[in-house]
Amino acid sequence: MQPGHPGALVPFAALTATYFAHIGFFNPYLPLWLKSLGLPIVVISLLTSVQSFTRVFAPYAWGALSDHTGERVLLLRISAAVALVASAGFWVEGGPWWVGLVLLVVFTHTSSMMSLTEAAVAHLVAGDWGRYGRVRVWGSIGFMITVFAAGAWFDAHGIGSFPAWTVATLAGVLACTLWLPRVRETAHHDKAPAEPIGPALRQPVVRWFFGALFFHVMAHFAIYGFISLYLDALGYGKSTIGALWAVSVITEIAWFYTQGRLIGRFTMAGWLVVCGATAVLRLGMTAGLGQWLLALFLAQALHALTFATHHTACIALVSHHFPGRMRGRGQALFTVIGYGFGGVVGVLTGGAVADRWGFEVMFAGATGLALLGTLCAWRVLRLERAG
Repeated sequence: MQPGHPGALVPFAALTATYFAHIGFFNPYLPLWLKSLGLPIVVISLLTSVQSFTRVFAPYAWGALSDHTGERVLLLRISAAVALVASAGFWVEGGPWWVGLVLLVVFTHTSSMMSLTEAAVAHLVAGDWGRYGRVRVWGSIGFMITVFAAGAWFDAHGIGSFPAWTVATLAGVLACTLWLPRVRETAHHDKAPAEPIGPALRQPVVRWFFGALFFHVMAHFAIYGFISLYLDALGYGKSTIGALWAVSVITEIAWFYTQGRLIGRFTMAGWLVVCGATAVLRLGMTAGLGQWLLALFLAQALHALTFATHHTACIALVSHHFPGRMRGRGQALFTVIGYGFGGVVGVLTGGAVADRWGFEVMFAGATGLALLGTLCAWRVLRLERAG
């Protein structure tokens, strides 16, 4: 697994594609399957929040273990295998507690897989973020294929085949982990003790970066968790809602494919500021111009910056500030702080605000969170320039 090897990234691109193909069907349709089991909305909300809950602890635990052992690929295979075996539990009729237990086991193992993969890919691309984009684009493609294919299948055959889709997609993930080269990240880590992560976390630029990440991602859970409900409340049909989701994924794919020619125009800290300011615009348009369909399409198109570019900039900054045997824990902290804590707080707070004051107020609040994230990103830029 040497940086720069021409074929080294192909198995990781395949793993990224299959992982997000699994997510592309599982996350959108899990609530519908739970509803088909006759579960009430409150129980469905609690069960779907298990994923964000596991992101609070699982990625860092797996990341620390990978840094200690250097065995990222082996841990990816173990995670995929356990998740696949556990997913067979969806065929057992055991009530909501049983479903919750199965989800906990599955998510505890799958929620860390991208952190481990990103750490390995960041090592392989060796700072060439155009190559990183050409790997990550396959995740977007995989997501888009299954979100449409599964929807068409479930429309035609019913949601009862959800467990079979879960097993099939996780089997694909496991197969791709077996394709990965079975080596440690670097040989010289074998006898070296794990580097302490405390000194890196005490750097002001790192703390401001994680602040920017937290507020940016928490703001975006207004989109991830509530945009479909918001659009439905405004009277848009399901085909229109699907088209708006498709716009965001298409622009995400376009960015990841072309970012090699664009990413060098700013520093990664500079991109963090650009992405934050764009998020303020996107969420503000969504909050205030929801009745104007063209504005919503333009807002969704900004996903290329507010997610895709932001994601690349964050992975690059984590790789820079958490090098070597800290990389796994750094990538895990990215997931824990952004999509773990940020996700839990964003979903729970957003739901409470929308229930009490409406979706427009919730999206306005998310706009304020995006502004806080932008201010933190600006501080990161200033510290990077001063350093």
